[in-house]
Amino acid sequence: MAKVSIMGVLMGLAAMVMLLEVATAANHTVGTPNGGWDTNTDLGSWSSSQTFTVGDNLVFQFGPTHDVLEVSKSDYDSCGVDNPMSTTVTSPASFPLSATGTRYFICGRGNHCNQGMKVQVNVAAATTPSTPTTPSTPSTPSSPTTPGGSPTTPSPPPPTGTTVNPPSSAISLKATAGTMLGFGFLVMLLL
Repeated sequence: MAKVSIMGVLMGLAAMVMLLEVATAANHTVGTPNGGWDTNTDLGSWSSSQTFTVGDNLVFQFGPTHDVLEVSKSDYDSCGVDNPMSTTVTSPASFPLSATGTRYFICGRGNHCNQGMKVQVNVAAATTPSTPTTPSTPSTPSSPTTPGGSPTTPSPPPPTGTTVNPPSSAISLKATAGTMLGFGFLVMLLL
């Protein structure tokens, strides 16, 4: 009987760790709570006040006069719109932060980028213990290389010329799998 109790405790701990990992992922809506993806929000101050970690999502909400371009550092600095890694024109747009490093986003409409509508996101490693699948995510060749040159950031860009749709984010799959495994372990613990 003692073996069953120890096994139950170990399964319960494993379930709690899986659920904790799911609970630590955050959705960062750009510019909120006092602004948004627009020319009036100080996006540099907003970004520096946030902590972005691997597994989080960056969410852009915007109207029809804006878009979101993920760009290289040089295009971010110069507000260059000719060679984006991805262009998203539908809102909301969600970008999974799947690797450490710096990512750059600008609005490609009008003179919006030059008016401050751009954001730099520094993604740090997760502080909680990660599962074996987390480190392999960046090395998976799921995104094509950028035409006209390779990205200057270590994080993999979304496929070129596509729109990023929120429901297909990797974090949703991770959350679903982690939740199912966690509840499975809890059910086993109760039996």
